[in-house]
Amino acid sequence: MEESEAKLNAAYYFRRNAFTIIEEVVKLNTISPEHTTLYVDEVLHSIFFLGKIKNCPRYTPQMIVNDDEIYDALKKDYPRAFDLYSSQLPKRSPFSCVLDMIVHLEGQQNEDLIIKRLQQLISRLKEDKRNELVPSTICVSQKSNIQNSDRYYGVSMSTKGPNPGQIVVAASCCSIWDDYVAGAVMTYYPEKKKKTYFDGTIKLPADVRCQAFSLFREEPMPPCRSCANMFGLQTTEKTEWAYGNCAEVESVSNLFKKENDVKEKAQPTSPTWTDENRTKARANVEKELKRLLGMVQFKEWDGNYYTPQTNYS
Repeated sequence: MEESEAKLNAAYYFRRNAFTIIEEVVKLNTISPEHTTLYVDEVLHSIFFLGKIKNCPRYTPQMIVNDDEIYDALKKDYPRAFDLYSSQLPKRSPFSCVLDMIVHLEGQQNEDLIIKRLQQLISRLKEDKRNELVPSTICVSQKSNIQNSDRYYGVSMSTKGPNPGQIVVAASCCSIWDDYVAGAVMTYYPEKKKKTYFDGTIKLPADVRCQAFSLFREEPMPPCRSCANMFGLQTTEKTEWAYGNCAEVESVSNLFKKENDVKEKAQPTSPTWTDENRTKARANVEKELKRLLGMVQFKEWDGNYYTPQTNYS
């Protein structure tokens, strides 16, 4: 009885938080729709996908957006999110899209304001300890400690439960993360054990800033052991979280996509870092991804990762 009640509570908070996030991105989109509409589309698809793979109960888009007027308007403006959540995988978690919207609206240099805006939204979502769809950390990366250098942000994986988290990590590795960062994650994914045949770990240059902050306690956080293993970050922490879950991964990926000189300096150096071995490691990730999709009864995957595209004009 207690287990059944716990599942119902988790399902309630998933639906409540999902709808709150959708309302928030729709509101944010009114400020600069020409630049942020694609994020709304991506949020919808990602949330609908996660609702579909919930195990008790599974949520349809109409169950998540249970206001008929809002549902009809969203379906009209973002039809592909409604059509493809059952056949394509999201490239990232919903809150990553929310972060990108806030960074765009506030300006990447306004770090404190961006963190504050995220915390304000999270304070409305974390009523329950399950923290459905809520990230716990944000990371800020810069190519150097020079104050006015561009900042690149990432949040921790805001999926709840091992299967959704591992699924989105695998999807991000195969679709959206920078190839060096994906390689570092794939070195340990999914067993938290370093592969013998492939080492894609990297070492960030000493002058690169990569700082995580707790979104719950409003304080800096040291890197965990996983991030130290992947990125050569200095830490005394012993905790080894699931690889790919941390905010540092998304933040460093965004840094490398824009700062090619930093990426070149961080190139993997292991003799096992070869195209052949990377292909083998990726195939291993895709095999695990398909296994996990089977476990959550997601059997209609067409092999594609969702790319937002709206009828906004």
